[in-house]
Amino acid sequence: MDFSFAQLLQYGFMQKAFVAGSFTALTCSALGLFLVLRNMSLIGDGLSHVSFGAIALGLFMGVSPSYVALPVVIVGSYLILKIAQKTGVYSDTAIGIVSSVAIASGVILASLSHGFNVDLLSYLFGSILAVSWSEVWLSAILSVVVLLLLFLSYWDLFSVTFDEEYAKVSGIKTETINTLLTVLTAVVVVLAVKVVGVMLVSALLILPAVSALQIASGFSKAFWYAGIFAVVSVLVGVTVSFFADLPAGATVVMINASIFAGMIGIRRFVSPCFR
Repeated sequence: MDFSFAQLLQYGFMQKAFVAGSFTALTCSALGLFLVLRNMSLIGDGLSHVSFGAIALGLFMGVSPSYVALPVVIVGSYLILKIAQKTGVYSDTAIGIVSSVAIASGVILASLSHGFNVDLLSYLFGSILAVSWSEVWLSAILSVVVLLLLFLSYWDLFSVTFDEEYAKVSGIKTETINTLLTVLTAVVVVLAVKVVGVMLVSALLILPAVSALQIASGFSKAFWYAGIFAVVSVLVGVTVSFFADLPAGATVVMINASIFAGMIGIRRFVSPCFR
């Protein structure tokens, strides 16, 4: 196919993919930094499993999966937090409990609706090229809300991330901040499912963040690098997937992985240039 990038932008489905993907990637990168630094990376993977159960429920009920997934995944994130707090188990154990129940529920619902249909499989592996304008607007609005909340609570999140005990002594409501972080993660996971699918959501949260941390000399710089890496990976990944006829979600993740490998090389050989 002999297309230029300008010609590519004339296609409505590519415009929607670029806009929705960029908003989602930017939000994932910002939130992912806090999750990675707090050793909470796996919560993205756990909540993506919860989203699978929620999507199966939406399809079973004949309701738009996105509208069902958002409240269900938020409830799932809150359950993870409370199980870890009230039972004394580690957070990864709480994630495992909630995500395994959600996956089992999704499989049962899929079975009751006569198996895994095309719609459910598209959510498993992502279908960014099939997003509607209503989903684009939903992604944009939720992304702006999440980024605004992160901005308003930036210093509290920063303090809790690097020294939770000191933050608590300083008067910061650490439990509220932890709940906020978990709920925002749930919102971001629901957004990312459409981009890369249930199976690859955690990659969109983790890879831009860890790539940025390879070369950034400070937390604020890491935010900028992570955002750039995330948006570039989506734009390049969607473009490559179109020309090479590859799955968009998986291609985005592979571009992210390539950036991560490149940043490791830069850190090892030329990192002083970035400092």
